[in-house]
Formats: sequence, C-alpha cells, structure tokens
Amino acid sequence: MQEAAEMDDDAINTMSFEQAMKALEDVVTRLERGDVPLDESIALYEQGAKLKKRCETKLKEAEEKVAAITLDGDGTPKGTTPVEGL
Repeated sequence: MQEAAEMDDDAINTMSFEQAMKALEDVVTRLERGDVPLDESIALYEQGAKLKKRCETKLKEAEEKVAAITLDGDGTPKGTTPVEGL
C-alpha cells in the first residue's frame, strides 16, 4: 500500500473500508509520533481527512444495505424492508 501522503483521490475512492481504516490509522500514528516535517504533516492531515470521509461513506453504504425482516401474522418471515431513517 502507498504511503498516505502519496495517495491520490482515485486510490482513496477505490479503497475498501478496511483499507481506508488501516491507512487512516497509519496517518494518525505518524502524526502522533511528532517526527514528521511540517509540510508532510499538513499533507498527512489532508490525506487523513479524505480517508475519514471514505470510511464514513463505506459505513453509510453498509447501513443502507441493512434490512429489517418483516414477519406475517404467524411470525413467519415474509421478506425484508429497508431500515428506516437511512
């Protein structure tokens, strides 16, 4: 995987949730160490913001796929409906 500071938007936008989360964790670790030059810190912070947005997007997509099972009068599953509020 590329260093976070080297990732372009296309690379981030094609990442799975797990890939984006791992890259975000790497960014946070590097920033917390405090041994990164200022210019690189700014680039890492910008990448971190993009990675955070990607994680949020993937989570929202997953939430939208969650369905509630509907039951008939006898308690038998008869289908699914989208979760309300999404």
